[in-house]
Amino acid sequence: MRGQTRQGLRSPGRRQDTRRRALPAAVAVVIGVMSLGALAPPSVSAAAVAAARPDAVQRSLNGLVRDDGMPAALASVQGRDGRTRTYTAGVGDLTTGSKVPRDGQVRIGSNTKAFTAVVVLQLVGEGKVGLDTTVDTYLPGLVRGEGIDGRNITVRHLLQHTSGLPDYSNYLGDDVRYYAPRELLDTALQHPADFAPGTSWKYSNTNYVVAGLIVQKVTGRPLAEEVDRRIIKRIGLRHTYFPTPGDASIREPHPHGYLRSAADGPLRDITEIDPSWGWAAGQMVSTNSDLNRFFTALLAGHLLPPAQLAQMRSTVPAEATFGPGARYGLGLVSRPLPCGGLSWGHGGSFPGYETRGGATDDGRATNVAVTMQLTDKAGRRKLERAVDTALCR
Repeated sequence: MRGQTRQGLRSPGRRQDTRRRALPAAVAVVIGVMSLGALAPPSVSAAAVAAARPDAVQRSLNGLVRDDGMPAALASVQGRDGRTRTYTAGVGDLTTGSKVPRDGQVRIGSNTKAFTAVVVLQLVGEGKVGLDTTVDTYLPGLVRGEGIDGRNITVRHLLQHTSGLPDYSNYLGDDVRYYAPRELLDTALQHPADFAPGTSWKYSNTNYVVAGLIVQKVTGRPLAEEVDRRIIKRIGLRHTYFPTPGDASIREPHPHGYLRSAADGPLRDITEIDPSWGWAAGQMVSTNSDLNRFFTALLAGHLLPPAQLAQMRSTVPAEATFGPGARYGLGLVSRPLPCGGLSWGHGGSFPGYETRGGATDDGRATNVAVTMQLTDKAGRRKLERAVDTALCR
């Protein structure tokens, strides 16, 4: 699973042939949109025809399936008034041709980092963790390696990807199995630091594994329990969970996720997979509407005190990974919208699934998911444009 399958939790680096690919017949049938203007009888007004056509969000999803080879695309769009609309395109299972479940569960990949960061910042607000306190204070002697010293890395460095810790997911190879968090960290520590703490920025999943270990050390409880208690139950995320060890399934209705091992190879169903290698950096399962609820509640101050929310929104440039104008806070990404203002979210990539989304300070929120991991910047940017279309409509 090296490369494409583990690409989603690391910063985009490797390229993949992005030529248009032929779609299975079942997909082509489902996404076909007839031209209502051409077929409408003379008695139907132009306004009625326009109203019957797919709106901009639906057209974006149709395009992701038709033009970019995604087996399925799903979206949840929340307006300023709190009303939500859900969308689907494609098919939920290429073998059976079944429909895409509305607001189905997906693996949310690195969106998990935002959940982990919130738990850490809640502990900061409680006086149990210091943002500018060193990792060694909580995990003495654990983080050591070539150019790596936990006495020089702070909690802020971890959450903002300025620690210089190498990314373990670059070195896991093809072994699909259960990984304990310490094993993930040990894998990273076999490699030299990318830079001295605080001197640069580079996306690394190892940062969030260390952050998760700090949560467990400080609270004395598993990270999954703290995420569930402090966030999921607190704001009523009914379709979000942190999979238990060995749980390779997705519990509720969901579209199947797919992998293309080679640029011109067939799609392979990879829905069931042990997600433990993502842990605090990318293990969770959720829905588009639950992600909207999470980021909206976060921005509204329902999860963090004002001081900690302000720290979370204090950003540094992150364009290399997240695109033009993007900046990274503490587990939170800001992106400029074409209609003005900023969206706040994260995004995630995991074998079989890709999610992008954001929320605004005035209550708008959108999340879009596709059922194939994207490994090229052009594909990710197109998914982000679908989010922008929904937020700016």
